[in-house]
Amino acid sequence: MKLLSLLIFTVGIVYGQDDLEKAISDIYGDSKNVSRNPFENLVEVTSPPPGSITALERCGEGSDEGIHMCVEYFRCDGVTKMIIKEGRTDGFGLIDIRFGQNSCDHPLDVCCGIPRDPGTREPSVSPSPPPVNPSTASTTSTTSAPPTPVTPRPSSVQCGIRNNNGIDFKITGDKDNEAEYGEFPWMVAILKTNYNPSVDKTLAICGGSLIALNVVLTGAHCVAKLNTAEYKVRAGEWDTQTEKERLPYQERTVSQVIIHSDFNPQVLTNNVALLILSSPFDQADHIGTICLPRQNEVSSSRNCLASGWGKDIFGKEGNFQVILKKIELPMVERTACQQALRKTRLGPEFNLHRSFVCAGGEAGKDTCTGDGGSPLVCPDPRIPGRYVQTGVVSWGIGCGEENIPGVYANVAYFRNWVDDKLAGLNIKVDTL
Repeated sequence: MKLLSLLIFTVGIVYGQDDLEKAISDIYGDSKNVSRNPFENLVEVTSPPPGSITALERCGEGSDEGIHMCVEYFRCDGVTKMIIKEGRTDGFGLIDIRFGQNSCDHPLDVCCGIPRDPGTREPSVSPSPPPVNPSTASTTSTTSAPPTPVTPRPSSVQCGIRNNNGIDFKITGDKDNEAEYGEFPWMVAILKTNYNPSVDKTLAICGGSLIALNVVLTGAHCVAKLNTAEYKVRAGEWDTQTEKERLPYQERTVSQVIIHSDFNPQVLTNNVALLILSSPFDQADHIGTICLPRQNEVSSSRNCLASGWGKDIFGKEGNFQVILKKIELPMVERTACQQALRKTRLGPEFNLHRSFVCAGGEAGKDTCTGDGGSPLVCPDPRIPGRYVQTGVVSWGIGCGEENIPGVYANVAYFRNWVDDKLAGLNIKVDTL
């Protein structure tokens, strides 16, 4: 199984090591050289488009010229398959995110018919299917419609609503656990603003989560060495190498950074920070908030989810991902996690700090380098369909090692701290 890419700065912490701070710095890099553009130099994980020798006829070429052309999926009517002025937001069906059997160069482009008067065509309304007479209906074969791509959203703004089926379409060809488009509305990327390619040679990216439309929860190690003006936050991102999605990403600057006063950069205890944005994000299908747990609440779910654009393999061989990835992880009970970590190079005297929780420990399933600060979310046992943020990606021993869980900042441990800091700013977050 391929090691899955998720947005996490993974750090191997050696118990009792004198130069521990240097070891962490070697993995995270010098934050003063952080790149503003986290998506530059990413390695494309999809196959290249087919060349001219392929037997697949290209859309709009040869005999098809003037009949069809490649357009963004939302500009092609899902019923008539003709180009329209205004994009539809549903009914498109499946999109294969792997290049190959697609006559267009990008998987979010589709081959669509050119109307005789393209400036006047409007989206069609799907006709109601005729009634079926049970006595005459065929019983030999059926054709099932593609799954409904859009996860219905509640009428009021609520936290923790995951778009399980994505929005606009549902992807196929997702062999690397790619997330659906818009699946995790609370997921954000934290980027450096002043990028100078002649000076900033290293790629750096952190993840975070929207706990309010103007507040991001992330790891303290992501922002501890940078000034407030050096960061911006991007929400609504999915495929980092294209802007062909119907709903654009949004960016906001940061007006204030609040780092936990007991954050220890050597061992990453109390590794949480709040970013107060200069203005709130605009609520949209692909941009929303995650719920926070109650103080000291403990999750034992085996179906938690982490997401990010980090590496698929720990170390230099790993590739940063293009499309947002996700991985399902079980929570690991505190004592069991501590015992497992004592069997690593941390040694038998290692004590797991109360500001941490653990998840994972299954071979080939873990969060890897590149995504510190990203959220770990778990289903809320009280309200089906809702998710609560249980952890913030903090550190781990390697990536995807069997019986070695990853370590996350314990969000429930910091709930009162979050409320206290935001109360002075007249900001309130949701609790389930």
